[in-house]
Amino acid sequence: MRIPALLIATTMLFTTPAHAEGREARFDRPHEGWASSVLRPGTPEHVGLDPAPLDAALAQVQRYTVPDASGHPLFAGAVTLFAHEGAVVTHEPTGWAVRYSDGAGTELPEAQRVPMAPDTIFDLASISKLFTSIVVMRQHELGRFGLDDPVARHLPEFGVNGKGSITVRQLLTHTSGLVAWLPLWSQYPDVPSRIKAVMDTKPRSAPGTTYLYSDLNLITLGLLAEKWSGKKLDELVRDDITAPLGLVDTGYNPPAAKLDRVAATEYQAGRGIIRGSVHDENAWSLGGVAGHAGVFSTAPELAVLGQAILNGGAYGDRRILEEATVELMLTDFNQAFPGNSHGLGFELDQRWYMGALTSPRSAGHTGYTGTTLVLDPLSRSIAILLTNRVHPSRNWGSINPARRAVANGLAQAMAVRPHRGTALTPQSDGGTVTTRDLERRADRQTLSFWAFVDLDASDKVVVEATDDGTTWRQVHVLAGYGERRWHRVEVGTESALKFRWRYDRGTGYDGRGVYVDAVRVTDEQGALFDAEQEPTGLDAEGWRAVDR
Repeated sequence: MRIPALLIATTMLFTTPAHAEGREARFDRPHEGWASSVLRPGTPEHVGLDPAPLDAALAQVQRYTVPDASGHPLFAGAVTLFAHEGAVVTHEPTGWAVRYSDGAGTELPEAQRVPMAPDTIFDLASISKLFTSIVVMRQHELGRFGLDDPVARHLPEFGVNGKGSITVRQLLTHTSGLVAWLPLWSQYPDVPSRIKAVMDTKPRSAPGTTYLYSDLNLITLGLLAEKWSGKKLDELVRDDITAPLGLVDTGYNPPAAKLDRVAATEYQAGRGIIRGSVHDENAWSLGGVAGHAGVFSTAPELAVLGQAILNGGAYGDRRILEEATVELMLTDFNQAFPGNSHGLGFELDQRWYMGALTSPRSAGHTGYTGTTLVLDPLSRSIAILLTNRVHPSRNWGSINPARRAVANGLAQAMAVRPHRGTALTPQSDGGTVTTRDLERRADRQTLSFWAFVDLDASDKVVVEATDDGTTWRQVHVLAGYGERRWHRVEVGTESALKFRWRYDRGTGYDGRGVYVDAVRVTDEQGALFDAEQEPTGLDAEGWRAVDR
């Protein structure tokens, strides 16, 4: 489904389409610098995307709304949005915003259910942390604090129980050492005592020594922003983000007039099926406004925020952050903690939900309720999957496969053009591409080829040589991801009878893939083999030829 006519007619977020017919989306040509787009409705073809992978991703999301062997679906419903080069090419609701009547999963009669709609409002859960981080960084632009200021300099009550040296930067990067969570809602009687519990908590580890994702970091950052600005957090989000960007459905505690558009979340004892108030118990106990959770939004409005980040902090003639600030937010400050790349607020380089869009520059966040935002600056793309996966229970399974399916669909819709002619790419585990027998005229040979490599860290393509057709020796390994460029490989080796490329599939998540092109073998007397001149000289098993 493309952009619904109703949405085009009723939203001021997207402009009319700019003509871009014939431009091809190239995964192998990454952008540098900031975009400058205002979102507009479009089609995949208008921005050079292959619609088939997008449609396949949407079909997979739809299948996840159908009960499986467990007797229930992975999630009740979803809204998926794809944007590329400023064009929103897909905006698809599926399933139900309200489907169940209790925590046991009793389905409502269909007449009482509420279908997902393009403008369904979702509890974003921890994606709220991005909103808090943005307003904090806006205060930084105003000179209210330094990133390496001790938090206790601004919140003296925080500096107890060994927290005196924790910095603002460490809160933003989850390296403060604070524990992940406290049961504020159940063990403390009111808001003041809950806030005091956060201020009084003792770190689990020394600041800066470990990465530990913690809601308390963002609760504290919300309090800091309020202290610096003299405003409440919801006012800051309104004044610094939603009002400048023209977002009318984004904020805390949705008004009763919009309740019929809000997706339901979990059944909780004493609260029933939650709809219209924040799912997170701690945020709920803090009045629905907290640094770690509480923001509600729609897919198109979240896309506008994402585009503003891809634009370096601006959207049209409105600016919410300076370019230098956005650069800081997308810079990995956690290189000492491999696998936990993190900017100032944004998660970076997380293949478990960013899928084939992953690179050291890819940014985003997820939410416990089933929400996902992925921003890919290298292709100027946005992938959004909003679900109500906790409706009616948080125990119905992980939606990470759906998150990756969505990101992978957008990545695969972009072309990887062969460097020259036709390239080969593996389509099965353990597949090989092997040259024909080569004449051995000299002691040394040079194997050269072009490669495009975007693989999971556990995957590799091993380049091997054989002298007898039976025993193989390694001469090179293709591995890595994130550069998204063709590069020339040249390997000098002892004279061999054959060369082959063997794909070793690991246990991780798929990348965009590996492609091999323009294979050539030479010796001191000249060319022995040139695949561009002799394509039948390559025997592919489990690999396929591609021209896109």
